[in-house]
Amino acid sequence: MADTQVPVDDTPINPVAPPAAEAQSVMTPINMVLLSLFVVLVYLRLRPKPAQVLPKAPAPVVFKTFTPPTLLPYNGENGQPVYLAVRGRVFDVTPGRNFYGPGGPYANFAGRDASRGLACGSFDEDMLTKDLQGPLDKLEDLGDEEMEALMGWEERFSEKYLVVGKLVPVGSDEAKDAES
Repeated sequence: MADTQVPVDDTPINPVAPPAAEAQSVMTPINMVLLSLFVVLVYLRLRPKPAQVLPKAPAPVVFKTFTPPTLLPYNGENGQPVYLAVRGRVFDVTPGRNFYGPGGPYANFAGRDASRGLACGSFDEDMLTKDLQGPLDKLEDLGDEEMEALMGWEERFSEKYLVVGKLVPVGSDEAKDAES
């Protein structure tokens, strides 16, 4: 007799497949947050940029002849530039307004001839010429050390600031030519 196999129990040979998994919705809260974040990032990346605006150019500076009274208004008040003179050369120290403009430590030199004060290392009012209509200070009574200090200041100003004019006494031929 031939050996035949007989199933021991009555279970079918093909077992029943497990129930099908339910399909998940794509619209979950986390996916909505991620999609919103993606849309915001794409917008920020692709949005039109505002036109670049160049800063306004400063007004051109013309070399001119100053007298002590015509230099005086350039003290930084009322929106004016800040000028000061050293040995007859007038410098535009407006970029250093916090030093030379109103309220600065060198403010008494603004709009004035600062030569004597810089040479002597003094910021006192008595270092300034009182009579603006009179002759310019020739600095003849300064010693070698004081003149050397003044030359150092003048060199520093020359390197850092624009020369915008020269200082001449009231009534000089150059002052008369500048007025006409």
